[in-house]
Parts: sequence; structure tokens; C-alpha cells
Amino acid sequence: MEKNISTLLNILNLEEKAALVAGTNFMYTNPVPRLGIRSIRMSDGPHGLRVQKEGGDNGVSQSEPSTAFPTAALTACGWNEENLYKMGQAMAHEAKYYGIDVILGPGVNIKRNPLGGRNFEYFSEDPYLAGKLAIGYVKGVQENGIGVCLKHFACNNQEIRRITSNSVLDERTLREIYLSAFEMTVKEAKPLSVMSSYNKVNGIYANENPHLLQEILRDEWGFEGIVVSDWGGDNDRIAAVKAGSELEMPTTDGETNREVVKAVKEGRLAINDVDVLVDRIIDVILSTKEHLKDAPKEFDKEEHHLIAQHIAEESLVLLKNKDHALPLKPEEKVAIIGDFATDMRYQGAGSSVVNPLKVDQINEVIGEYPLNVVGYEKGFKRYGKKSQRLIDKALKLAEKADTVLLFAGLDEVTEAEGIDRANIRLPGNQRDLISAIYHTGKKVILILECGAPIEMPFADRVDAILHAYLPGEAGAKAILNILTGKVNPSGKLAESYPYGYADCPSADHFGKNDKNIEYREGLFIGYRYYSGDTMVGARFPFGYGLSYTTFRYDNLKVSDDGVRFTLTNTGDVDGKEIAQMYIGMKDSNVFRAARELKGFQKVFLKAHESKEVFIPFDEYAFRFWDIKENKFEVEAGKYQIYVGASSKDLPLVGEIEKEGIDAKGIYDKSKLPHYFAGEVREIGDEEFKELLGRELPPKNVAYVKKHRIKVDYNSSISDLHYAKGWTGRLFAGAILFGIRFLRKIGKRTTANTLVMGVYYNPVRALSRMTGGAMSMAQLDGLIMMFNGHFWKGLHHFNKMGHERKKLKKEQKKREKEAKTCRAN
Repeated sequence: MEKNISTLLNILNLEEKAALVAGTNFMYTNPVPRLGIRSIRMSDGPHGLRVQKEGGDNGVSQSEPSTAFPTAALTACGWNEENLYKMGQAMAHEAKYYGIDVILGPGVNIKRNPLGGRNFEYFSEDPYLAGKLAIGYVKGVQENGIGVCLKHFACNNQEIRRITSNSVLDERTLREIYLSAFEMTVKEAKPLSVMSSYNKVNGIYANENPHLLQEILRDEWGFEGIVVSDWGGDNDRIAAVKAGSELEMPTTDGETNREVVKAVKEGRLAINDVDVLVDRIIDVILSTKEHLKDAPKEFDKEEHHLIAQHIAEESLVLLKNKDHALPLKPEEKVAIIGDFATDMRYQGAGSSVVNPLKVDQINEVIGEYPLNVVGYEKGFKRYGKKSQRLIDKALKLAEKADTVLLFAGLDEVTEAEGIDRANIRLPGNQRDLISAIYHTGKKVILILECGAPIEMPFADRVDAILHAYLPGEAGAKAILNILTGKVNPSGKLAESYPYGYADCPSADHFGKNDKNIEYREGLFIGYRYYSGDTMVGARFPFGYGLSYTTFRYDNLKVSDDGVRFTLTNTGDVDGKEIAQMYIGMKDSNVFRAARELKGFQKVFLKAHESKEVFIPFDEYAFRFWDIKENKFEVEAGKYQIYVGASSKDLPLVGEIEKEGIDAKGIYDKSKLPHYFAGEVREIGDEEFKELLGRELPPKNVAYVKKHRIKVDYNSSISDLHYAKGWTGRLFAGAILFGIRFLRKIGKRTTANTLVMGVYYNPVRALSRMTGGAMSMAQLDGLIMMFNGHFWKGLHHFNKMGHERKKLKKEQKKREKEAKTCRAN
């Protein structure tokens, strides 16, 4: 394609322009063969490529083999941007091999609450750490000729009702917490694309939200790439085009293309709005074209496996090590107990699932280590109830050993995309096993494989805890290298671990079956809440992690450009320490967390070695969002600088005076007492309304008559229980019955798929998320039936079905063209 973009815009007809801003199937965009405009091919890939084989879809069929790297929940615990860069490089090489143009990742959504079913896919509860790691990932991929798609923009922080929910929050919380990681990544790494989230943000769907897509993303941050809808997340295509959403994915069988054409011809949509989007799409096509010319015939599978192992080794977190229980001694007699030793939970569940090149299992590789393994017992059923028989067999084996390596965790059904967790506990059968093993008096090393925080009332009953999160395909050797001392652990938590779920600041306002999700806790999530003077604190605080050596912090010097201090390895083994810098302002006139992470360095020190460490102040260090001026400002006054090993362990404290604005009068303290106190568990309606600066949205559904609603495109399938028409109630009832039946017979994964893919989805998803299997015109007929007009709706449904068959042939032709136009 040699013509420049402006020339192409003049040559392209309206139908071709409308096609260019839409998908042609699940992972390809539409080409224009007559002008040599090829298709873009995408792949899921937060922590490894999910390249769908031909004929595959977005989450069900088998994908091509690729490296399963540790998930973001673990890589974040490495606090190492360079490792994310290396991971990005490796993924880019695999993308070139498979002919992928854009990798759908990384995800930088903030972990608002530990119940979030997709938390394993995201980095942190802290936006600064998430942003820094995402920058490394994006640069690693894009500097090797492949684009990324930063996701999910924005405030997509729970899975229940994720496609119809409305995230309700104030502008300052939005800017400082939920957008900051996106902002940092867009400004510093320049991702090729950004994926809009399914949900509404303050009443407007993210994919058609001009405040997010135009005012913030483009006008303020200078984003020059394309916005891609999450799959099936395009609610109103015309509104999305006007707001600046370039690409709708996946295909709707050309239906929304025709909507765009019709809107332009009727004057409801300006052709210039379409041209702007087409211009950006073609620019992406051109910028990703070169990698196709030098696509490798293979990639180094073993090297990528070792990269995955190294990243896991750098990230695993040692939470407890009583009386130096670890590392294990050579020839120590160990019993291996727990299903997760022989069938490791190494990745998440949902659209990020990778078909790994190979998976190391503990029982398969432990023979390479100088340990005396006395045997293995399962100990519990992964998906079942307590089995005394399995516990008894585990106890019998434990008696033969000096040390028990107990592998526990969460199964693939408990935490998954589309489903939030019901609680933050380990399953009861595993808790029973831990208790039973404790009473043997043997040394117990607990290895956890789960993607998010859990309550640990059993922490005092084990000698050591190694948290592996979801460590990727090479996780087994990473775990064993740390257990045996071959590698000194250096990971630190990227999220807080509360004593119990009731301690979470958002506990009362998360995961409710309500379309409005109220972020009443505001800025105070994670350690920003637990670090408050009156708070109970966390069992394991943000930034916490142990080593086989010890470190000392000395000689803090604070200057205008940053902080300098001396870090000393006071132990007898080499190690790495993650030194963290937090900033607070005790005398602020705006409410703030006691301290916030604003810098960190991972430092390697030989035994007894000292180094001077410098952590700079950057543009994010002292700013806050001024709700009066609608911009970031620095408040004038004295700031406290904290340096140490975690958000709680901060031995060095200094101060610095900063010039800035007088922040008096921005908030009325008398109307926001709980926010100024940092005690946000019980925020009343009036105080939250004061924070928002507007009225609260109405609660839940609006009934048109007693227990009956008017069904529309954005009514969820679960809402159909209250439909006026019997067909709607029958449809919802059948889906719910199917879910309950599948769970009863043990098909929990299939049941969760129904919950994720049907029950809480909007009615429009029957068309938008099925690749056009049903047209929106047919859906109108269904909605008529759901609203009590059965015969009229049935007639309309059948009539539109005949018309859709004619259009299907055209779509099949476009799909074929997309695959044959790749190299042009």
C-alpha cells in the first residue's frame, strides 16, 4: 500500500470506511483488497499469547502453543520494570512468529477489592506501581514492532454485571486512582491502542464517553493510537464513533457498518468524524506492517521458558519464615502434600488462558534437587468437600518426614473472568488439612497458588509461607529454587492482605447485584486505607516480603530532585531489596491518605555490602486533583518523605517544603468528616453526594408496574425475571435453572460460563457478542416478546431473520478477504 492516508481517504467509499472501523470476525479487522489495505490481526495476551486457530473464537476453542508467563498479580510483586520489558520482548517475538499485529494487554485496572474475579490479570492496588510495570511491558512489545492494547479503560473493577454496571465515583478518585496508571503508560510508552471497558463511568458507557476518550485520553494525554471496544462492548455505535472509538470488535456481521453508513447518509453522523477514525486505523495498519516481512520461522521456546522462570523467581513472595524454616537443608526429608503440587494452578481462567509450550510440575522436577522426598499425597479434592480418607493418608505420610511441603490454593472456577469470588477464604477442605498437619508437630511449609488475597487465620499454624500467586508454566522450578535456597526470595506484595474481608474499605459496596457501583471509599483503597492512624491494618501490608538476608536503611538525605539513602545487606547471603518511597502531607487542606507510593528501586547487594540509593521525585510525586480548577496541582506546604521496606516498615523519615497553591476552601471539611479522618467504611448518602458534587443515581431497576420492568437493549438477562412477557421470564428462568443444575452435577466451569456469558449480560449481547448470529433487528422482535407482545414480536423476528440470511453471504466474503489480504 503505497498511497498516503489522505489520498486513501479520498478514494475509499463510505461502505469501505464503515467496514474499516469494525471487525470481520473475532480477531481480524476488515481489509479493503482493491486498495491493498490489509487486515489487522489481534491476540489476547496479558501474560502470554492466546492465538486462536483458524475457525476459533474469543475464548472457547484451542489456541496455538505459546509461553505462559506469570500473571500480572505475580509479576507486579517483582517490582521490576526490566523484567516486564523482557517479557514483552519475548511475547513480541512469538507474535511475529504467529503473524499477530496487536497484543491485547496489559491490563492496568486497579484492584479495588480482593473479591474481583479478574484480579489475577491486573498488577496492583496502587496506580503508580501498575503504571511503571505497564510501561516496561508496553515498551518491550512495541520496540519490537508489535502493538499493544492497554486495557480496560476505565473503572472496570468487578465482574458481576460488568457489561451493564455504572461505576459511580468523584472526579478526584477517578483521576488519582483509576486513571493514573493509564495516564503514565500512555504518556511514557505510547501504546498503539487502548481498549475501552464494558461498563458505564458516571452514567455513560466507557466506549462512548467523550470525557474519557476525547477530553482526557486525547486532549490531555496526547494519545495518538486507536480505541478498541472490549469484545461485544459497543452499546451505541454512532455514539461511539462520535466519542472517538475507532474499532468495534468483534464482527456484528456488518450490521453496525450499515448503521454507520445510514447515519452519515441521514445527516446524523458527520463524514469527518468517520474519516478521523479511518485515518487512525490506517496509520495502525501501516505501523504494524513491517514485522510481516521478517517474520521468524521459529522462536526460542526454551529461552522464553527460562525468562518465565526468572520472572517468577524474582516475584515470589516469602510471607513468613519462622526460625529460619527456609531454605530447606540438603537431604531434608520432605513430604509433598496437596493437589496443587501435581496439577499446578499456573494461570488464570477466561480470555487470558494460554495453551502453554510446556508446564513444569513440582512432582516431576523435584528429583533434580538435593532433597529426600518420602512421598506424595493429594490431601484434598480440588473441587470437592472434606475427605477424611485423604487427610488420614496425608497424615500418615507426614509422620515419615521432617518437613511437610503443603501446596494449597484456589481452583480455576473460584476465581475467573466474569465471576467475582464469594469470599476470600481458602476452601474448607484445605483449611481442615492445614489444621490436621499442624497437629502432627512437623515443620510445615505452606506454598500458596492463588491469584488474589486470601484470609490466613492459619498463618500462626505453619512455619513458613511462600506465595506463588499464578507463577506461569515454569513456576515449579521457581518455587523449588526458592525453597532450597538456590534463589533468595525478593518479591514483595503489590496489594494488601487483610485479616478478614470485613476489613476491606469497599466491602459494603462491592459485587452487589445493583447496576450502580458506588465507590464510596473514594481514594482510600488498599494500603491508603490500612495505613491510617485509626485503622486495624493488614495482616500482610502492601510492599511486604521477606528475604533470606536482612537489610538496613540509613542516612536519608532529601533534596529537590529526590531522596538519597544508604542501603546495607546486613546478612551473610547476597540478596535483592525493594526500597520504597512514600509521600504524605500531615497538614494538608485536602483529605489524603497518610502516605502514597511515589518511587521504588530494586537493589542487588552482596552480603555485607552497602550502596547509596537514589529515588527521584517525578511529575506524579506531589500532585493532587484540584476539583475547583479541574487540573492537577501541587499544594504548598511541608511534605513528609518515608523510605523503607514496605508501606508499614518505614524507618527513614524526612521532610521537604514545596511551593504550590493554597488548597484551603477546596473541600468543606464539616461536610466530609469521614474522608478527612480516613474512616470510610460507613459513608452516608449525604456525605457521598457531597463528594460527588451531584445527586446519587437511582437505585437498581425501575418497575413500570408491580414487579415488572420494560425490557430494553441494556436490560440484563437476569432482569428478565421481571419482564412483562412470559417469554422473558421463561428465558431467564431457563438460564438460571441451567446454571443451578450444572453446579449440582459438578459442572461448575460450564455454569460459570453461563453466568459470565449470558445471565448478567445485557439483552443486546445476544447480537453484539455472538458475531452477528442474531441481528439487532431480530433482537427487536425478541424484546417485543419479552415486553408482552408475543405474536407481533415473533413475526418481526422471523421476517428479520430472512433478511439476515442474505447479508450473511456478504460477511463470509469479507472474512475470506481478511485472511488473504494480510501481506499486502
